[in-house]
Formats: sequence, structure tokens, C-alpha cells
Amino acid sequence: MTHSSSSLEKINKIAVSKYTSAGLLALLLSACGESHTHSHAINDHAVDLKDAILQNRSADCADYANEYGSSVKDIRKNEHFIAQVSIEVQDRYCTLTSNNIPNHDFNDRNARFATNAKEVSQSFNIKRAPQLSYRVTPLEQSTYNGIMINGVPIDILSAACYSPNARRADRQGNIPIGCRSDAKWLVDPLGPNANMGADAHNAHTQPDGSYHYHGNPNALFDEKPGNNGSPTIGFAADGFPIYGSYFYDETRKQVRKAKSGYRLKSGTRPTRSSTSPGGNYDGTYIQDWEFANTGDLDQCNGMTVNGQYGYYVTDTYPWIVNCFSGTPDPSFRKRMGKNKQPNHKNTQHRFPPKPAY
Repeated sequence: MTHSSSSLEKINKIAVSKYTSAGLLALLLSACGESHTHSHAINDHAVDLKDAILQNRSADCADYANEYGSSVKDIRKNEHFIAQVSIEVQDRYCTLTSNNIPNHDFNDRNARFATNAKEVSQSFNIKRAPQLSYRVTPLEQSTYNGIMINGVPIDILSAACYSPNARRADRQGNIPIGCRSDAKWLVDPLGPNANMGADAHNAHTQPDGSYHYHGNPNALFDEKPGNNGSPTIGFAADGFPIYGSYFYDETRKQVRKAKSGYRLKSGTRPTRSSTSPGGNYDGTYIQDWEFANTGDLDQCNGMTVNGQYGYYVTDTYPWIVNCFSGTPDPSFRKRMGKNKQPNHKNTQHRFPPKPAY
């Protein structure tokens, strides 16, 4: 599907649209609940976002208010989906509602999703004027870390860790599920030995079929940034914008990639035992990394450019966001099933099955 010139103009300018009651109601109804049959057509009023590269760097979610749609494909299963996103504006918040399907094809031949991707209705409130807090808030497995403009959430942490005496431990002593975020050796989903079955977009599915990113989505921005750097591609749970990888460095007078302030620890882990995996600090576990403040970004993977704080996608840990510099909105807490509060058991990731080929 190709973008019309009017659609691309809307995507690039991201003008605030005026919804009709009927059009908005139709979108909300089509995204309500978990669907057993996939939507077959994009809403007539929706902007076609398929494979779009954004340009706007505005930190106000109101500048992205619109209805968006994309016709995409689950490559491995040869199934077609219609991605649907709605962004509405209130005085203090924007509400982003989506059916959790990305604006790009997904589940490529190298991926091994543990569960099939499904349409899952989700809604998030994004603060329009977030404030920096005196203390950072750590990531939790029970909370999504952010939401991309294409309606796909960010979920950085895994529930895999080193537990060699557990029944399901692999050769490295890691188990795929059941670990809390404060585990001593928590597996990094994008580490060299993670085995998370992610696709080319660093994404896979939750047990309920909801698609989510663990790092660079390889979508919404590219390696050809504008004069001011990469666009806003999403918003963290605290309301601050998430940018692509590039920013304008005022000191060097050039656009360049933002560099993480984390580095791998030197030397080796403690000798392998029931409490330590041993071996080199190679990035398998998030505890292999330490904040050295040697890059551009702070411990949460953010910085202030031209007076605006935001998080940046990086090529190394922590990938997008490592903590919140503001206060997360409660709407980002996970809810699995109608009226169910998040719990540790049903918000964990699990490793994919072994391939059948």
C-alpha cells in the first residue's frame, strides 16, 4: 500500500484533527476487545501510517492527534492485519488507543514467537506537560515503559534470570520465566544469549499475543535524520518524548547519534555457582553493565536538548529507557484481561518453542 500525498502531508506535519463523533466511535468499537477475526479495511478517515518515517520532534502529544491505520502482515503465518491507532487530546493528557498491531510487517522468518500475535485493545494516557522528578523511578515488569506513535508498547525488562537449580534451567543456568525485576542476574532481552525469538524489529509477543518492543523498533525513523536530529517516535510512561537515535550536537555543530552512558564491566563475574553464572561480563545480564557517565545520556537514557528532555534509542544497553526521570502515569500498568490488576505471573515473558524446521 502506498501513501497518498495528502496522507504523507498529515504524517509529516502531524496536524491536530477534528474528529466526528461517528468516526471516533467506529474506531473505538473496532479496537474494543480481543478480536478473533482481523479487521479488513483501514478507516476512511485514518492516515495511512504503513512503514512511515516520521519527521516531527514536538514533545507535545497533541501535535500527533489523529486516526492512523496500516495494512500489515504476519510474515511467518501469512496473515493480514489492520493496525489501528487513535490519539485524542484533553487539557492535560492525550489518550492513545490502539489494537496493538504495528504499522509494519512483523514476525519474519528468523523470529520465533512463543504465542501468535493478536489484536489486543490498549489505552494509555500521555502527559502533555511532564515534570522531572527529584528521584528516578525504576522500571517494573508490571508496567509498560512507553508507547510508540504506531500504538505498540515498549517493555524493556524480561522475566528470565540465572537460576541453575530450577527445573527449566538451560545449559547456561538461565530460566525463561518466573524472575522478578530485582533478580541478581536478570537476562537482557537483547543480550547475546537471550534467545527471546524476537523479529527484525526487536519485538515479540506476550503470552496473551500482544506485540511489544524491547529496543530499537527499526521503524518510524531511519539513518537519514533531518537538521535537528531524529523525530519523536513515541512517549515514555512519564510523558517525556522518545526520539530516534540522532540529535543536533550544539557543541560540535553536527547531527550525530546519542551515546549511552553505560559500559560493560571489566573482568569476569564471580566464579560460577548457584548464585553466579561466572564467565565474562558480555551483556547477557543487565547486571553486566554499569553507568559510567561516559556518553551523552543520563542513567535513564535521556538528556535535555534545546531545553527539552527526552529519551533516545541507542545501539547499546539500555536501548531506549532504563528508568523514568518523571512520574509514570498509572495507565501504563499492565492489565491482562477485563478488570484484572497486573500480577507477576501473567506479565512475564517466556522463551519461544524450539523451531519445527
